[in-house]
Amino acid sequence: MIATSPDLQIRPVEIATGIVFGTVPDPVAPMPAGEPPEAPLDALERECLRALRSSPCLVSFSGGVDSSLVLAAATRVARREGLPLPVPATNRFAAAPDSDESDWQELVVRRLGLDDWLRFDLTDELDAVGPLAGRGLRRHGLLWPFNAHFHTPLLEAAEGGSVLTGIGGDELFGVSRWDRAARVLTAQVRPRVRDLPRVGLLAAPRPVRRAVLRRRVPAELSWLTREGQAEFASLWATHEAAEPARLAPRVRRLQRGRVFRVGLRSLDLLALDAGARIAHPLASPGFASAVAAAAPRLGYRWRGEAVQALFDGLLPAELLTRTTKACFDEAFWGPHSTAMAASWDGSGVDAAIVDVERLRALWASGEPDSHTFLLLQAAWLERERESMKNVCLAARPVVQAHGVA
Repeated sequence: MIATSPDLQIRPVEIATGIVFGTVPDPVAPMPAGEPPEAPLDALERECLRALRSSPCLVSFSGGVDSSLVLAAATRVARREGLPLPVPATNRFAAAPDSDESDWQELVVRRLGLDDWLRFDLTDELDAVGPLAGRGLRRHGLLWPFNAHFHTPLLEAAEGGSVLTGIGGDELFGVSRWDRAARVLTAQVRPRVRDLPRVGLLAAPRPVRRAVLRRRVPAELSWLTREGQAEFASLWATHEAAEPARLAPRVRRLQRGRVFRVGLRSLDLLALDAGARIAHPLASPGFASAVAAAAPRLGYRWRGEAVQALFDGLLPAELLTRTTKACFDEAFWGPHSTAMAASWDGSGVDAAIVDVERLRALWASGEPDSHTFLLLQAAWLERERESMKNVCLAARPVVQAHGVA
């Protein structure tokens, strides 16, 4: 059983927004002084090698840069070490055309010369309150992110072996919100008049940054109460104000982030259920430290630049310049979610944070916001608990009649 510390428990406002904030207090151990940093590709291969020794080894493969990078590195090290090749594994949804990345997937698989490719053609199985999500919710309660069950088909197919994911690339190769201001301060870009507020905010004490950012929250979440929106704005501003501009401290903060810790714990639980191991090479401390040591102080200006600089030739060049990204929302809001939303009685959510009627209207609009899908799961879970309670109450007289205390 995987223990849950208070730092990894999902807070009410996080359930209401689908966003996890903050960091955990235990920092990642720094690299010993004087020890030369590992090359990023070596670090990535080392992380992949551990999973490759547990066969079968599947790679959760969408065709995006991150999953393609993991698949390429795992393929390279498997061939060198004489191990069974990793098998790309892909969830496909005919009813969710915005999730289709088949052209990019085929480009990468051809480039790597892989013959095996496991593809799951799914309909409503991954619905946010469908059969696979429901199994995890009943066993573990709410998991974050709401779509952690996305990997369940892969984990079950890898029983006795392992699954590699590309989780961590968005955070590691992403650009800091302070990137432009920091590059102006270090004379890497030519300053413009509109850079002055950015530079001033970066140079300001953190409480000032937090106060300014609180007035710049990127979205009003319509389903929150005034109190809920205020709490969300405060948490968001605190989180963003603490982001470092330089890559090395940003990486250390990412490793302590509750986004990583809560999310990866959810996947560990589902992997344990399936009898498989799951690993995330791009999220590992060793790989992150290697990237931070090899990259410029402020990191890279975009993901393709990072991958090209650190792993030149490992992936097709055209993949690094792609501007599209798959969307899976349609796969998660299917008939089970629609039925649950239509019959919802308003229970299972925190009414101090969530405006029940506005949330009901949003779900009925035909365009539900994926930030509310965790709320849907909370409402579903409350219904399940009430149903089980009623079953137990109805069965009690029968049990007592047979003399069982």
